[in-house]
Amino acid sequence: MLKSTYFSIFVIALMFLGSCRRDFDTTLSSGRLEFSKDTIYLDTVFTNIGSATFRLKVFNRSGSDIRIPSIRLAGGQASPYRLNVGGDAGKSFQDVEIRKRDSLFIFIETTLDINQLAGLSLEFLSTDEIIFDSGANEQKVTLVTLVKDAVFLFPQTFDDGTKETLLLGLDEEGNETRVEGFFLDDSELHFTNNKPYVIYGFAAIPPGKTLTIDAGARVHFHANSGLIAANSSTLLVNGQASNTTAMENEVIFQGDRLQAAFADDAGQWSTIWLTAGSKDHRINYATIKNATVGVLVDSISDRSAPTLKIQNTQIYNSASVGLLGRGSYIEGENLVVNNSGQVSLFLSFGGKYQFTHATFANYFTRGFRQFPTVVISNTFGLANGSSINNDLEEARFENCIVFGNASNELGIDNSPRAAFNFLFKNCLIRFENSGSAAAQNPLLDFNNTNLYENVLLNGDPFFIDAENNNLQITDASAAKGQAGLTGALRVPFDLLGVNRTASPDIGAYQNVVIE
Repeated sequence: MLKSTYFSIFVIALMFLGSCRRDFDTTLSSGRLEFSKDTIYLDTVFTNIGSATFRLKVFNRSGSDIRIPSIRLAGGQASPYRLNVGGDAGKSFQDVEIRKRDSLFIFIETTLDINQLAGLSLEFLSTDEIIFDSGANEQKVTLVTLVKDAVFLFPQTFDDGTKETLLLGLDEEGNETRVEGFFLDDSELHFTNNKPYVIYGFAAIPPGKTLTIDAGARVHFHANSGLIAANSSTLLVNGQASNTTAMENEVIFQGDRLQAAFADDAGQWSTIWLTAGSKDHRINYATIKNATVGVLVDSISDRSAPTLKIQNTQIYNSASVGLLGRGSYIEGENLVVNNSGQVSLFLSFGGKYQFTHATFANYFTRGFRQFPTVVISNTFGLANGSSINNDLEEARFENCIVFGNASNELGIDNSPRAAFNFLFKNCLIRFENSGSAAAQNPLLDFNNTNLYENVLLNGDPFFIDAENNNLQITDASAAKGQAGLTGALRVPFDLLGVNRTASPDIGAYQNVVIE
């Protein structure tokens, strides 16, 4: 029996080896190769950062096994591109064989140093060619990459190989909690729009300092990276309205994967964390996308002024939560939050909140969502299973949309041990399942005018394309003309600069007519 097993393995091995032989009879390629693409666009990369791996498929449609005398990069050994042909890495290959009616994969990568390419330019279009055969049978596939210069910010690496870390605090057992990161020095506290910024680890604003980010700046985060505002520090994001879809004046926070496939991929980086004791943060005309938590705001430092005032801002594709307030003070105007893995707006552990003309939606489709679009709570769960409570001084929603692809998109989690004060005024809310267990909470009685004043339930907002983050409403929307004038006069222009005071619509946008 044992000998039989060995023999079977031996036969299978011979069959496997036989299937991989390259010494089959071939004829020379005649220049009739076909390709999956005639141009490979390797998207955009930052200087000195390797690209993703791209694939080219080479087809032999003929009825004969063929041999390609050469496959090479036109740039030769000096080319910044790298090839892998049939499992072999290099820049030039000879006598590459393809069986009849079969194909060959070629994998392509690049790493480019803009300083060697572009002089003083901030962008450079790099090109090369993969050349198959030569002479009359020569065929080519073009390679194209846009390389961008950038400012790279990262923690120090010590002689023993460890990296600089930031102390976040102590856990419940008194142990230090640290993350890989660093404090920005004074020369790094002004982000301009001259070059993109690429951050590795957590960049922290030092205590008592202010990070100012100019209109048009682009901030990219590597995986598991983010921005932290330490005690008594301030973040000022000074975006401005843009005239084109390129959002040339907005400040954009996103991951550092620039390929089109990652444009709307949630969870590429961590968060913007405004820690307890930080203060006077302002975010205006920003897009924050593809984080784990878009913005996390901790604790009220001054009850006379909001910890964060966020205006004309969009938060999209957060793997967990779009905007998370923990016992904090937030004011939001013309705010749009959509496509969050769990909750788009989570007001946790009490605090004070005022939102006017905001659109909170959730059409996340890349996983199972357990929570509604908006959750309001005056409790905080601890790791040991217990919870602590904190007064919800105010949660005021005026002229806001709360909607999504679930039946009930508003959640209330209240403890009687702390105050719980909230009001929805002139809002459009999706809450269809009045028979659910959650609906038995008396705080979800939409007939209670002390909590819900002029609220529209379950009317279709007619978003243009909610799944793809276009939360503009059409002229068929239930939100059209239903906003209160008082709130509209406080925020007279919508997110796109359209005057809303004549006939204000609920949400961050005035309606548009769809032909």
